[in-house]
Amino acid sequence: MKYLLEIGRTICAVCCLAAGIGSVAAHHATTMFDFTKLVTVTGTVVEFRWVNPHSSLLIKGTEQQGGPEALWLLEMSSPGNLARVGGWTRTTVKPGDRVQAELAPLRDMSERGGILRKLTLLDTGQVFITDIREQERPGLE
Repeated sequence: MKYLLEIGRTICAVCCLAAGIGSVAAHHATTMFDFTKLVTVTGTVVEFRWVNPHSSLLIKGTEQQGGPEALWLLEMSSPGNLARVGGWTRTTVKPGDRVQAELAPLRDMSERGGILRKLTLLDTGQVFITDIREQERPGLE
């Protein structure tokens, strides 16, 4: 009987460990982005997804340096972080809005995408940041 109890505890411990590993392995790193570069894209919002774990923005536009118009997929933080950082809401950006996006691009520049750093609504001049650490810098109210 004592032996069966020991086996039961071992199986329970293994199951708990396996459940925890799944959630840790599910989150990806940010090594795909080149944080040494800053790219500016001007264009029109196609889609804004306000979802966990990462909101995203799809823009049809061109780089500041020129080039053909392309679809740019930009990743952001979670909706909770975006709301705390700069007052983002699910209606901050709508399809058809003209925007200028500053982003850290993907390392593979043949793929049009990156992680959004700052977004400016061109019609109103409103600026929204996405970096939660940016709000911690001195001088920002």
